[in-house]
Amino acid sequence: MHTFFIIFFSLPLQNFWRFVFRKSLPAGSLCRLDCAVLGLGDSSYPKFNFVAKKLHKRLMQLGASVLLPVGLADDQHDLGADGVIDPWLTSFWERAQALYPTPAGQSLIREDEPLPPRYVFRFLDDVTENRADRLRVPELPISPSQTHPFPGRVVSSKRVTHASHFQDVRHIEFDITGSDIEFTAGDVVMMRPCNTPEDVEQFCQLLRLDPDRQFTLNLTACIGVPRLAQPCTVRHLVESFLDIAAVPRRSFFELLATFATNELEREKLSEFSSAQGQDELHAYCNRPRRTALEVLTDFPHTTAELSVDYLLDLFPEIQPRSFSIASSMLAHPNRIQILLAVVRYKTKMHLPRKGLCSSWLASLDPTQGNIYVPLWVKKGSMKFPKDPYSPVIMVGPGTGVAPFRSALQERTAQGKTANVLFFGCRSQSKDFYCSSEWEEMEKAGQLTLFTAFSRDQVGRPGSTHTHTSL
Repeated sequence: MHTFFIIFFSLPLQNFWRFVFRKSLPAGSLCRLDCAVLGLGDSSYPKFNFVAKKLHKRLMQLGASVLLPVGLADDQHDLGADGVIDPWLTSFWERAQALYPTPAGQSLIREDEPLPPRYVFRFLDDVTENRADRLRVPELPISPSQTHPFPGRVVSSKRVTHASHFQDVRHIEFDITGSDIEFTAGDVVMMRPCNTPEDVEQFCQLLRLDPDRQFTLNLTACIGVPRLAQPCTVRHLVESFLDIAAVPRRSFFELLATFATNELEREKLSEFSSAQGQDELHAYCNRPRRTALEVLTDFPHTTAELSVDYLLDLFPEIQPRSFSIASSMLAHPNRIQILLAVVRYKTKMHLPRKGLCSSWLASLDPTQGNIYVPLWVKKGSMKFPKDPYSPVIMVGPGTGVAPFRSALQERTAQGKTANVLFFGCRSQSKDFYCSSEWEEMEKAGQLTLFTAFSRDQVGRPGSTHTHTSL
């Protein structure tokens, strides 16, 4: 009896890698193994697909039966990695089916037929969401983390760029009293954003879903349970879990195409799903930064056919965002402050593109009542010397000055005065962040500041004006 084995390889799994390359393994130890290796790489790198090539060679040395030549997917291919992956997979399945025929009474799933969903929604009748429950501060975990974030109260959100400046940059402060969170200069605060109420409402209308209806999830396979408290409402699922504002990938169109009954929509979705259609997909989706929600509105007939059970297969989970902490616990106990640049730009799309997390945070108005943002802290990679006499040179243009504001607050509170900061921005009058703080530190002999303002022209257009404070 032969063992079947397929490896899609981008990085070595350490335990497997160490085992298969043990010198003590006899030459024929894998003689009953049928295998195929597909590597993912980029030929612009010197060791293009080195891991896949080495593994393929080693498996043959150990007597494995190789079904196909090693597949070497290349991002530099005219069709991208899919230019190799698609034909390789076609050949692989033909070979695998020849060796391992489908058992009697069973048939293969057609390419235009979706795989079974990972979860099945079980809606609860006559139960709707209690809005007050969503506003209640949950019980606090012992140690805030990604799975148990701390509800930090938004204390303030102030614009720190001039009203005439093109970019909205916010100084936002969170109250973390009672969290037991500790951090030092260079650490980052993590938070997971929410979709806008307008997008949530549009999504529910497109899929004919009642946003206040509750459900539980039944697993259809041995996979992990998603980060959802159950029972859960449709509104909470769409608002806090499904990344409907992301630019969808090819796999999104592949699954969406399986629900298409309209001929024109099915043809277009199939084109976007093919290796040959990736240039078209890039022009339609990636270049204008079209969101998954906007794609659904462009394919209304297919969207109407979507099954709710496939939502967690179709849409990825909203991922947490990280921000450098811009304050010190020594200067601001029980507080976390950040500098946030609100992302907003134009493409050929009618509506401007917005950063999901930055726009969400900027929309929170603490003057309208208590607002809580689930957050946790991670150690950063930036380290500062403990020796009080060691000078520190910091370079932080724009909002990149955030971790150095934390460091300067921390160091000055500890009596460390050998601090040098290089700061650059567009205009001294419009986006010179924390200028009054730097001035006070200079006067106190705690900081040497060097500044450059690229749009404060002192000569020909494009020249740079540099102000130096010693």
